[in-house]
Amino acid sequence: QVQLVESGGGLVQPGGSLTLSCAASGRSSSAYVMGWYRQAPGKQRELVAIIDSSGTTNYADSVKGRFTISRDNAKNTVYLQMNTLKPEDTAVYYCNARFLVAIFWGQGTQVTVSS
Repeated sequence: QVQLVESGGGLVQPGGSLTLSCAASGRSSSAYVMGWYRQAPGKQRELVAIIDSSGTTNYADSVKGRFTISRDNAKNTVYLQMNTLKPEDTAVYYCNARFLVAIFWGQGTQVTVSS
């Protein structure tokens, strides 16, 4: 069992930056594929970025070049650095951990991009 706790969300102006953190507890997450998803009001949850145990990353086209996912296995933490934020990035951001058939979700953190 893995518990995921996100932090770092908030209100930011367009063009600004935020860094989200996801701390995993319960067992080591180093073998897990870790990801960030987001869900805007009235829309389905969508993949933002994922990083596997070797550090290979993949991003949604909408965030390529602006967002960076990284992980610190010693701290059991995954990060999402978000730059050049746009109003359409406004959503609840969820941390996700996957290993074989096991999938875990955090409770989510709100990111609002508005002037």
